[in-house]
Amino acid sequence: MASTLPGALVGATDWCDHPAHLDVTRIGGTKNPDVARILALGPDLVIANEEENRAADLDALRAAGLDVLVTEVRTVPQALTELDRVLTACGAPGRPAWLAEAAAVWASLPEPPGRRTAVVPIWRRPWMVLGRDTFAGDVLARLGVDQVYAAHPERYPRVPLDELRAARPDVVILPDEPYRFTAADGPEAFPGLPCALVSGRHLTWYGPSLREAPRVLAGALRAARR
Repeated sequence: MASTLPGALVGATDWCDHPAHLDVTRIGGTKNPDVARILALGPDLVIANEEENRAADLDALRAAGLDVLVTEVRTVPQALTELDRVLTACGAPGRPAWLAEAAAVWASLPEPPGRRTAVVPIWRRPWMVLGRDTFAGDVLARLGVDQVYAAHPERYPRVPLDELRAARPDVVILPDEPYRFTAADGPEAFPGLPCALVSGRHLTWYGPSLREAPRVLAGALRAARR
């Protein structure tokens, strides 16, 4: 938004850190936004997400007279569609070049040469992993990676570490967000299993990073080590 429509964005969460020069009013977190501060900004539109934001906060904004656009993103095609919808609602005259490029990159992905199974932790203490129906899961599936817990009833289930180890996936994928897994914090929990340290931005964000996500993630998966 900030790069595509300069000046349109007047507020963002405390966790919005791209682009690096982003200089707007901070309105708290996704789960604890400062509703009064948002109202004081007087925006024409508030952009929210059905997974990240609480219904009660969105209801409060609507009750105060603000228009709220809520996105829902569970797949790569859905991400592209929702990005178009958001930018159009904010006055973009057409699809920006970065979004057209991202759509082309994902549409032209070659068929994966083979498929691998994976456990994808997103948190520890307690251990939580990707489950069913997630954007990150769809990203990985398009790169030839099948999640062990893709059929789990929950989208982000808590699973004991012993069970994760016993699943014996081909690879354990450790993103650097929301939990910041590193070479020193994560792989040691899975002795004997290849671990891929990946960019959480490229795995879980939908925006300009979609352009390079297949290349960046594929490289990290190739570098998976025991």
